[in-house]
Amino acid sequence: MTPPSLRVLSVIPPMTQLNTPYPSTAYLTGFLRSRAIDAVQEDLALALVLRLLSPTGLDAIRARAGALPKNRRTPLVQGFLEHFARYRYTIGPTIAFLQGRDPTLAHRIASRSFLPEGPRFDALDAYVDPDDPDGGDPLAWAFGALGLADRARHLATLYLNELADLLREAVDARFEFVRYAESLAMSQPSFEPLAAALAAPPTLVDAYLSELALEAVSRHAPQVVLVSTPFPGSVYGAFRIARAIKARHPEVVTVLGGGFVNTELRELAEPRVFDDFDYVTLDDGERPLLALLKHLQGKRERERLVRTFVREADGAVRYINCAEPDVPFAEVGTPTWDGLPLDGYLSVLDMLNPMHRLWSDGRWNKLTVAHGCYWKKCSFCDISLDYIGRYDGAAASALVDRIEAIIAETGQSGFHFVDEAAPPKALRALAEELLRRGVAISWWGNIRFEKSFTPELCRLLADSGCIAVSGGLEVASDRLLKLMKKGVSVEQVARVTHAFSEAGVLVHAYLMYGFPTQTVPDTVDALEYVRQLFAAGCIQSGFFHRFACTVHSPVGKNPEEFGVTLVPLPKGTFAKNDVGFIDPTGVDHDRLGKALNKALYNYMHGIGLEADVRQWFDERVPRPRVARQFVARALQH
Repeated sequence: MTPPSLRVLSVIPPMTQLNTPYPSTAYLTGFLRSRAIDAVQEDLALALVLRLLSPTGLDAIRARAGALPKNRRTPLVQGFLEHFARYRYTIGPTIAFLQGRDPTLAHRIASRSFLPEGPRFDALDAYVDPDDPDGGDPLAWAFGALGLADRARHLATLYLNELADLLREAVDARFEFVRYAESLAMSQPSFEPLAAALAAPPTLVDAYLSELALEAVSRHAPQVVLVSTPFPGSVYGAFRIARAIKARHPEVVTVLGGGFVNTELRELAEPRVFDDFDYVTLDDGERPLLALLKHLQGKRERERLVRTFVREADGAVRYINCAEPDVPFAEVGTPTWDGLPLDGYLSVLDMLNPMHRLWSDGRWNKLTVAHGCYWKKCSFCDISLDYIGRYDGAAASALVDRIEAIIAETGQSGFHFVDEAAPPKALRALAEELLRRGVAISWWGNIRFEKSFTPELCRLLADSGCIAVSGGLEVASDRLLKLMKKGVSVEQVARVTHAFSEAGVLVHAYLMYGFPTQTVPDTVDALEYVRQLFAAGCIQSGFFHRFACTVHSPVGKNPEEFGVTLVPLPKGTFAKNDVGFIDPTGVDHDRLGKALNKALYNYMHGIGLEADVRQWFDERVPRPRVARQFVARALQH
């Protein structure tokens, strides 16, 4: 007999990020508690990393590395075995240092005599003082004389990354800190690779993850377990968790949801998914969960589930959607981090760039200013899906109420607004409310570089605690920006980013290459625009990613409008998202991408900003068609 009340456990599967919890379980737990539902949460991704990177975890890794035939031991594996005592001696203190619990260890780490150093530390040679390339400490120019803590955190991060390399080489080739077995799920039409991996003998990583899942169930005794999978790199871990729970506790109801499901499993027809999960839900989880929990309590018929996949008795997968309005954004409640080990996250420092490091350094309370995107026109974006297409806001007073509640709970006042693009009007209202109430926070988030962000508004946002913004410059070509329907021009982006920089706000630009009809001259021009933006101090950080066409985007739905032909997708019963296309330009974008990323890496470290952009390319490319003073002139208007 189903109990009258249910305890719901939400878990974060590996892998997401090390420095702060992925917010999905915090949102769901806060919402369920606001509806008087017994809800708890666990971050199994962090728990897995902390178990692996412990003295006993290293003991287990050593046993597996030592069992490898000598001809299969890489130099890193051999070095780990030879210097194991040093690794075991340093792992606990180093983890505590990255957790902020032992800051004085920075002196020993920075000395370069405490941590064992393998191939990853060779990368330090890349940091050369542009004014003194032949002398001195290679890190001194990057950190300065007073940057002891940052220097130590960067060295400790190299050490952790080296241990991740070791795990891949000796234990599980699929392991990474921010993704785990990603290729098994990403746009994978067949479930077969994932099924084969799940049926294979478990690795040490698998075994630890299963143990942690069962420990969480034992601790909380839930009747329902929600597994949130935001990315393809968390899907394999999600199935491992559910499989372990079902084997030991078949009576526990398991539910799969999250960003991966919402984008890639919208046409799910694979019955084997339901060997591990009883239900799979789409889009925002609040309404489907309310319907499902009522069903499990016997208060709602199965036919009245909302946006939920089930497996029928004959094995067929069925989608049930009793149409009901979503819970308004103003009524979803306040996220809670109760139950998550906020003192256990690791502030790592991969990139020395002050803006770029925000993604991995520091524990940020993640919050949204509004649901969806107010622009929802970009042709490369999944604007047909609910998480972007349904825009819904909340009053500034309600947002600041949430902010104050979160600060009271966590004791931390740093916020990362994770909107697709936070609306200027809502940000202005939020800033004014924060200042009116005297609520001091530090915040950063994603925006569109639109003209509404005047110098006056940028200063207001900075006064309210804005320390950084990120936004899409994408292709840095007015022709392609118009084709993308970005609603901005390169001149406008220059002026907006400059206004933020002048207000003391760091700026990160999302950049794209390989968009339909993008030519080699377009790519060279784009890099020249980017060079000028860095040189003028408009942006401090950026990231180039290769354009991917998805079935939910305008390009995927109407390829003829963008001059490309789609490659037919293979028939499948599992994931469906990325779709190949044939671009008549025939440009080798992968080769160009190497030059773009090399240039950007150097620009972020202040190197090569006055050099001709053609120097970054291995092949002959045309001279930029962009006037060398284009950005400087744009800023004078």
